[in-house]
Amino acid sequence: MTTERKQIASWCLYDFANSGYSAVIVTAIFGPYFTSHIVGNETGLGDVWWGRVSSVSMLFVALSSPLLGGIADAGGLRKRLWITYTWLAILMVVGFTVLEPGMVVTGFVLATLANIGMEGAMVFYNAYLPQIAITPMQGRISGWGYATGYAGSIVALLAAYSFTDPFEANPIWILVATQFALFSIPAFLWLPETTSKTASLGSAAKQGFESAWTLLGRLWKRPTARRFLLAYLFYEDGVTTVLVFSSIFAATTLGMETGQLVMLFLVVQFSALFGAIVMAKPTDIKGPKFVVVCSLILWCCVVTAAYFVETQTQYWIVGIVAGLGLGSVQAASRALYSRFIPEGEENQYFGLYAMVGKSAAIGGPILFGEVSRAMGSQRPAILSVIVLFAIGLILLHGVRLDKSTAELRAP
Repeated sequence: MTTERKQIASWCLYDFANSGYSAVIVTAIFGPYFTSHIVGNETGLGDVWWGRVSSVSMLFVALSSPLLGGIADAGGLRKRLWITYTWLAILMVVGFTVLEPGMVVTGFVLATLANIGMEGAMVFYNAYLPQIAITPMQGRISGWGYATGYAGSIVALLAAYSFTDPFEANPIWILVATQFALFSIPAFLWLPETTSKTASLGSAAKQGFESAWTLLGRLWKRPTARRFLLAYLFYEDGVTTVLVFSSIFAATTLGMETGQLVMLFLVVQFSALFGAIVMAKPTDIKGPKFVVVCSLILWCCVVTAAYFVETQTQYWIVGIVAGLGLGSVQAASRALYSRFIPEGEENQYFGLYAMVGKSAAIGGPILFGEVSRAMGSQRPAILSVIVLFAIGLILLHGVRLDKSTAELRAP
């Protein structure tokens, strides 16, 4: 196998490695385990603490990304930082094995650091794509990584299912950490090292912040792109909140067992992939804005239906429909944003897009947790998320694609 193919294969395998964390820790199993078993969720306190885990970790990653990006680019430390963040996530997942009921602060610290490791590593992982693939191949290779990630989620969920009846937590955490560590090794070995150091750490950090500030200044003069990013900030916050709390809602309000949750999210993985594929052609024909708007209307219907759900069967239906909207809204949003990017500035703009995406996981989880605790029920909390989708839709209505070309020509 040539060096180029090794790099592409190892890059895709890293998505396989980390997807077990996303599926098992963030979505299906650890969330309900933390809220119900470690904290206790009778009064909604577990929802509050889990919301804090997501919000604090994402806030840290969003604020530190420009600094670390500058250090990585100017100081030649991208690979070292990437490996460090990855091992932080892996070791914190192993640390979950010490958790016992009542260890709320310890669980919060471990889960927050694990999330920081996972999301921080993705910043440096994504930056490798332009380096390992020429521009005409980047979309295809990105898709390969996306598909490999779904495969990783499915493998991790199937492996975890073996320990759900009777439920054994520690083997599940070890399996996730093992998958993460084992399938990261090829990427750590074969992806190129960035060894050139053209600036000190202080100077590199300064360059990172100055670059981000300059880009924000240019973006401010492009109101269409600015309005889209603001809309994306709100509606992506809603999507993330639903993902973070979907399994907790199912476990707490509907009494679903861990094994049932695993099988549900296995099906949702296929549903999301199907949604992305089915809506690919309408994105080209009708335009990405049309698909995003349709997806957000679908999400409003999903959270409204979840408020009225009374049985587990009904929730299965809602979950599958939500999966269809998940795949389509993510793919179409990226396609819509690309309409506003000047030629030759793709990396900077997508770096900002990633930073906004991380920031879009801060307010929603806190909103859900606080409403759940104040109302004594998760039903009003899940319904409150519709506010984020509604704001996103209102802002998106003012995004005029016919203005984007003129904005890109602006100095």
